Parts: sequence; C-alpha cells; structure tokens
Amino acid sequence: MNQLDALKQVTTVVADTGDFRQLSAYQPQDATTNPSLILKAVQKPDYAPLLQEAVTRWKGHPVEEIMDRLIVRFGCEILSLIPGRVSTEVDARLSFDTMATVTRGERIIELYQAEGVDTARVLIKIAATWEGIEAARILEERGIHTNLTLLFSPVQAVACGRAKVQLISPFVGRIYDWYKKQAGAQWDEAAMAGPNDPGVQSVRQIYQYYKHFGIATEVMGASFRNVGQITALAGCDLLTIAPDLLAQLAASDAPLTRALDPEAARALDLPAVEYDEPAFRYAFNADAMATEKLAEGIRAFAADAAKLEHMMQAA
Repeated sequence: MNQLDALKQVTTVVADTGDFRQLSAYQPQDATTNPSLILKAVQKPDYAPLLQEAVTRWKGHPVEEIMDRLIVRFGCEILSLIPGRVSTEVDARLSFDTMATVTRGERIIELYQAEGVDTARVLIKIAATWEGIEAARILEERGIHTNLTLLFSPVQAVACGRAKVQLISPFVGRIYDWYKKQAGAQWDEAAMAGPNDPGVQSVRQIYQYYKHFGIATEVMGASFRNVGQITALAGCDLLTIAPDLLAQLAASDAPLTRALDPEAARALDLPAVEYDEPAFRYAFNADAMATEKLAEGIRAFAADAAKLEHMMQAA
C-alpha cells in the first residue's frame, strides 16, 4: 500500500486544485478551490474556454456575478469527478463585511442549485475574520455549510467551533513559512520537521481541543509544503493536498502511522476557552504570526480575484 492509500485509511483526502482534470489520478473524496487556483487554471489552454464561455454567456451582467458563475462552473466540473464535497470561496474582498459575505454565499448556493447540484455537497469558503465567522454562523443557521479558511490560530478555531461551522482549514505551510523566516539562519530544518513543525503543532492543538470538548466542526489541515507535514497529521479529519504532493504520496511505500487520535485527545486535560468579539480581537491581535498571515492571505486572494475580474473584462 502506498502512502496515499494508507493515508486514506485514517483521513479523508481532499484535492486542493482548480485543475479538475488531475482528480481522477488520485481519487480524492472532496476538493477545494480558491481564487488563486481558479486564476492559475484559466491561464492554461485546457481551461481558458471556460472563462470565455462564462463571459460570452453572461455578457452585460455585473463582473462579480460572472466570476461567481465561473467558479461555480469549476465546482460543477469537480463534483462530476468526486464523490464528496467541493469548497467554493467567497470573494476575499468581502472578508470584513458580514452581510455582504452572507449575500454572496447565498448567491453561490443559488447558482449551484440552478445547475441541479445537491447543495449538501457544497461548502462556502470564507476567511476566518471575526466578520467571516459571523457570516458563517448565519449561513449555517440557514442550512448552508461553510469552510473557514486562512485559519492560523486556536483563537480563530475556538470562535469557529462556537459558530458551529461545518469545517475549518488551518494552514500548516504558511505557519511554517512565518517561523522559518523569523528564525533566519538559526532555523534547523531537521529539528523542526514532522511533529515539531510549528504548523503541524498548531493543527494538532486545534484537533485535540475540538475532540476533547466534542466540537463537531471538522478539522482539515491545509497549505502543505512537504510530505512530512502531511504524514505528521495522519488521522486528522481531512487533509487538503495539492496534486504534486498527492503524487509524492502515491509514489512512496514508506510506512505511515496514525498521528492524531480522537480517543487520545479526549483523555487530555485541557482548559475550555470562550471569546466574545472584544476578547477574540485582543487574543488574535496578540498572535503576531496569525495576524500577519491572515492579512497577507486576504491581500493575496483579493488580488487574484481582481486579476480574474480583469481577465473577464478583457475577454
């Protein structure tokens, strides 16, 4: 059994890509997308016609609506190839506007419904700002399930659990990047690998907290830089993995053992934590890494959404 198949025994494997033609090779359960992945895909000859088709078919409609229709088209193509769910992201430029995020999420769901998709197979992906978490709470109350992304801190995770969101995506690789940059020449790659990786430790802490307190929100590790980060989180509810790392896992027959276990988490002695809005903002502000990486991630996703809009206007 290769490592990918072994991982699937203990974790739901999710493909992190907009390049849906790669999916059949790895047979993931679910898939995730974001504006950066869609932008990357439509720049390829295989996918450029999807952008042109959306622009031509919906000419005269607002450009943000055409963008939603394009990402839903990608989502529908992905859903035709996987048995599970797809995550479709709300424009990151709305990350600090709760009601605009709710409205955009509802429109995305309506577009999927118009295509005959069972919306239980769709997760609306939202940045884990306070406003985004509040939007997710409202959507969940309305029966629309959510995936809270750009999550770098247990503070965000606790608030997401309280909001009863369906799933969170704590970012491993971007946490690793921050600590490696901070350490500079003092960084010891071997010593900080696997279970000692700060990104791995963050996801493990969140997973243990959720399982210990019986929080139903699913934990999906995301943003991996290497296979070691993935195998160190074997047993996590889900892991969303880019195609190049899926290929490495499939090519390896090295042993893989479960690293995260819900029973072990329930046996831990952990304090319960609660945040209202002021406490959330203060605690999150105290975490320099999380504060910087959330802001950086929103800027990057917002910039790629703007580039995608520009391509549509030029088409």
